[in-house]
Amino acid sequence: MRIREAAAAAGMTAKALRFYEGRGLLPPTRRSANGYRDFDEGALRRLDFIRRSREAGLSLEQVKDIIDVSESGDAPCAHVSELLARRLSEVEAQLAHLAEVRASILAGQERMAGVRPEQCRLGEICSYL
Repeated sequence: MRIREAAAAAGMTAKALRFYEGRGLLPPTRRSANGYRDFDEGALRRLDFIRRSREAGLSLEQVKDIIDVSESGDAPCAHVSELLARRLSEVEAQLAHLAEVRASILAGQERMAGVRPEQCRLGEICSYL
């Protein structure tokens, strides 16, 4: 199947497919006599894996590492488990930070409740933050 068809089937753009191919995440595709890329079902499965990996927050480098482990003949399960555990820890830290930011914003809004612009002190950027 041609690149636009493969991109549509994978839920990506043709530009993304070219990018992934250039980064070594997709094996080089066969070319038809007229030079068009010809993607097969294996490429679509690989693209689905890449999409799912990116949705889980893995970097392209991590995705490439998983592919390399798999292509070496080893099962990448332990490596993937480690990557996902690390990613989950990062997400939990981000969520904790966002909860702190949220609390700070709510406190600022509370301090500003009922404040009118003419009550603000001139010469200060903002005393409520």
